[in-house]
Amino acid sequence: MEAHAQKPLISRYRMKTSGLLNSVSNRREFEGVLIQIDGGFGCIHPWPELGDPPLEKCLADLAGARRWPIVRRAIRCTEFDRAARVFDHSLFEEMEVPDSHATLARNDVADVALAVEAGFQAVKLKFGRDPEGESGFLNDMSAEYPAIRWRLDFNESLTTDAAAEFLLSLHEKSRAAIDFVEDPCPYSESAWAALHRQTRVKLAVDREAAPLSTEAQVMVVKPAIDEPFLLGEAAMRNSQRVVVTSYMDHPLGQAFAAWEAARLGLQLPGLVGMCGLQTHHLFAPDAFTEMLGPWSPAFQPPAGNGLGFDDLLDTLSWTRLY
Repeated sequence: MEAHAQKPLISRYRMKTSGLLNSVSNRREFEGVLIQIDGGFGCIHPWPELGDPPLEKCLADLAGARRWPIVRRAIRCTEFDRAARVFDHSLFEEMEVPDSHATLARNDVADVALAVEAGFQAVKLKFGRDPEGESGFLNDMSAEYPAIRWRLDFNESLTTDAAAEFLLSLHEKSRAAIDFVEDPCPYSESAWAALHRQTRVKLAVDREAAPLSTEAQVMVVKPAIDEPFLLGEAAMRNSQRVVVTSYMDHPLGQAFAAWEAARLGLQLPGLVGMCGLQTHHLFAPDAFTEMLGPWSPAFQPPAGNGLGFDDLLDTLSWTRLY
């Protein structure tokens, strides 16, 4: 099928959250679109705070040149989804989706307790707004739950010196309990090499994830904007771990990330570890989030063909793009 064989159909959505989701966004409402091309479905959920074009620019690109990675990946999603729907089967058949860490949007003792109760072995915390308070919180929680591994995401909100100061200020046991620190500061080969050497904490690259990001110990892959196999092959060459995560987007996009994580695990055995595919709990519940089941380390594939959600997708209002 040629890229412009059929003009896409779109269905707009709005997702709401009760708190802030990371250190670079002050939004509590998030707009995106589901797209449908020749009977296959995908999701465009931009984060302008993280470098994506705004939603309307994404739609203009979808209708025209299709240059933006977030748009091209959404189209790729529709192709995979359509291929499975043609044969009336789920993309998740005979696929093993990796377990996930618990993603928490706020530093709350009760939220950590719920994550531990739900069976999560690792917790991802969104840091960067209040480093001093966050270091105290991590010290307390790592002492309270010594078996939990911690993944800290700063969204490049610190300088290199501030990142080193933060990590070295932690209690020794707290620092040892850190699985990795994601995007502590903007990626730089020399700066990250020095930061790792100074702190001995593993660093994960996300926003600047690329085949040449060699000074990270962990590669974060987001199928909503990344080509997983390209980064996966590079990670193998660089002896890096791979963590596949959702884009904190619509449950359909979350399902796409989960399927890509399973597929990458099949393509490159042993590469993909514990992922970050469980983020639907961060938003107000609706019929789509309910199909992903309770918040737990194990991903629950939604019922239906392709990526699932058949009945719900049929009930949406769809309009032709331009």
